[in-house]
Amino acid sequence: MSQTAETHAGNAGAVSMRSPTAADGERVWELVKACPPLDENSLYCNLLQCTHFAGTCILAELDGEAVGWVSAYRPPEQPEALFIWQVAVHEKARGRGLAPRMIEALLERDPVKGVTRIETTITPGNKSSWALFAKLADRLGAEMSSAVLFDRAKHFGGRHESEHLVTIAPVRAGANAA
Repeated sequence: MSQTAETHAGNAGAVSMRSPTAADGERVWELVKACPPLDENSLYCNLLQCTHFAGTCILAELDGEAVGWVSAYRPPEQPEALFIWQVAVHEKARGRGLAPRMIEALLERDPVKGVTRIETTITPGNKSSWALFAKLADRLGAEMSSAVLFDRAKHFGGRHESEHLVTIAPVRAGANAA
């Protein structure tokens, strides 16, 4: 599949998915702000994600409007992992299974060739993210595990819920997915 127009492009009411560009940075920033409880990053951070990490991020559009976003990267010390930073789906596009489809589309891309596991962090209170990643693990036929990575008291000074590292493995990605 192309790194740009990935699925369902051109149909009114259909969602298209593609790699982001610098021109999408502000749209991504606005989308994330519209999707609590996601942590808002700076606009500059989203611009870097849309350029430096475009191969491991995906933007979903519905009738030309940004309605879905997955930011991800491969940790330099763990190239076999794909770390999912954020998943955002605008309320206009919810109920379509868009979040797992965006992640599955990422797993088909060449920039994730060799990935054998997905990682993300989720706070205990983010029930929708727990449900998403459990569903994704099931769809991929993989196991899901979790452990506290950043503790509320130790790492956040009580200002933020603990972040649990969630791991989904094994997965097949890129050229390995065939």
